[in-house]
Amino acid sequence: MRITFLGTGTSQGVPVIACTCEVCKSLDYRDKRLRSSVLIETPEFQLIIDTGPDFRQQMLRERISRLDAVLFTHAHKDHTAGLDDIRSFNFLQKMEMPVYGQRQTLDQLQTEFAYIFSESKYPGIPQISLNAIENIPFEINGREIVPIEVMHHKLPVFGYRIGNFTYITDANFISDEEKEKIEGSEILVLNALQKKEHISHFTLEEAVELINELKPQKAFLTHISHKLGSHKAVSKELPSNIHLAHDSLSLEIDD
Repeated sequence: MRITFLGTGTSQGVPVIACTCEVCKSLDYRDKRLRSSVLIETPEFQLIIDTGPDFRQQMLRERISRLDAVLFTHAHKDHTAGLDDIRSFNFLQKMEMPVYGQRQTLDQLQTEFAYIFSESKYPGIPQISLNAIENIPFEINGREIVPIEVMHHKLPVFGYRIGNFTYITDANFISDEEKEKIEGSEILVLNALQKKEHISHFTLEEAVELINELKPQKAFLTHISHKLGSHKAVSKELPSNIHLAHDSLSLEIDD
């Protein structure tokens, strides 16, 4: 299985143009963070988790010419706003794009992208098939995917485990029952917004503490705001098994 980070950033704490913090001034490519998303490639499928506002740019940058499905974590705009650009894959693949998410997420997509789902369809609009999922395992192309329900303040958000890989973003609480689904992961990806306490995201300290509890072989931090600090500086503070992810980082995982 190959994992590619399409984006590791967030709309939270987005600076103004005149910001002079170390991240905004940085020339390190690892500090250039588009909104969080990940590409997962297995023998069964090539899919992405979330289509944020940077979706088109991410697809072009990584030269992705095929997608078999889209998984959504939740309905916030920084994770869904790029859905319209799925039309390019409709054109290339001559098929509807299967989209998976909680019912409330799919309902929100139907509201915000009403023209896609209108009975009177305008030529060239995205072709999407909606698939509502619950907090139970399901399959795509015969491969099992395990949802993991986490809390984003008061909003239930889905993380996902596929084989030895677990991806969780936009969380600040995970129940003991859901933690059991994560245990034994080779790679855990977890959000770490900033160092200062936040109402709906894990801080760096909280993320490290949870990773130490769950004990994956390796962990990568994502959904990083510029307030966290530069890649170089923060990396020096992390244990040897925990890393800051960066855009375009690719990982190979035992399947």
